[in-house]
Amino acid sequence: MSVLRNLESKLAGLVEGTFSRAFKSEVRPVEIARKLTREMEENKVQSLSRTYAPNEYAVWLSPDDRKQFEGYERDLATELSGYLLEHARRERIALVTSPKITFKTDDRLRLGEFGIQARLVRPAEDSDSHAPSQGDEGHTMVYTASERLSEQLREPDHRRGAARLRFEGKTAVLRSSGGVIGRSRECDVVLSDQNVSRKHAEVRPSGGKWIVKDLGSTNGVKVNGRRVANARLSPGDEITLGTKVLAFDIEQ
Repeated sequence: MSVLRNLESKLAGLVEGTFSRAFKSEVRPVEIARKLTREMEENKVQSLSRTYAPNEYAVWLSPDDRKQFEGYERDLATELSGYLLEHARRERIALVTSPKITFKTDDRLRLGEFGIQARLVRPAEDSDSHAPSQGDEGHTMVYTASERLSEQLREPDHRRGAARLRFEGKTAVLRSSGGVIGRSRECDVVLSDQNVSRKHAEVRPSGGKWIVKDLGSTNGVKVNGRRVANARLSPGDEITLGTKVLAFDIEQ
C-alpha cells in the first residue's frame, strides 16, 4: 500500500466511515496532504550542506469546510504531520523540527477552497546555525477541490502570453514550462558572468503565478534587491543573478 493510500485509509477511519459521503464537494483531507507536500517542495531552501523545508504550515479553510473537521482536527493534524515527515525522509529533506500543522478559518474562501501558508522557523535553542529561518508566513497558496478558483489564481494562459526577461538590451521569452537561467550553454537563458552559477535559477509558472527559484547557486538570487530562495514575480520586478539584472514582464 502506498504512503498516500495508507494516509487516506487512516483519515477515513477518523471520520468513522463517513469519508466518502461527507466530502463530495468539500475539501478532502487527502487533498490537503497532497498540497502540503507540494508546498514543502516549492519552498525548499538550500543551506551550506543541506536542503531545508518549511516546518510550520497553516491551512486556511472556509467556515463550512472547517465545520467538517470538528471533533478530529487534532488527529488530522497529527496524521498530516507524520505524512510530511515521511515525505521529507524519503526525499532527504532536512527539517529543523517535526512539521506543525494548524487549521484556521478564512471567511473569504468558498466551499471547496483552501489556502496553505508555509514557513521555516528555527527554534531559538537550535544549535544548527546553518539552518535558514523565515519568520514571515508570506504568500498563501490557494487551492480548490471543485475547480472554482478565480481567474487571477489560475495558471497563466500561455496561449495568450508568456514571460519575458529583459537584460543587456536583449529579450528572452519563456513559454509554458518556464526556463533555467545560468552560465551553462545548456540553460534556456545564458548569462556571461563568472558570478553566475552554471545553473543558477529557474523562472516558471506555479500556482497561478510566475515564480523565480534558486537552484542552489553560489551567490544567490535577489528580487528587487532582496535575497530569496523562491519568490512570486510581478511585471516590473528585477531579478539579480551575480552582477546581471533581468527585468521580468508578462506578454499580453
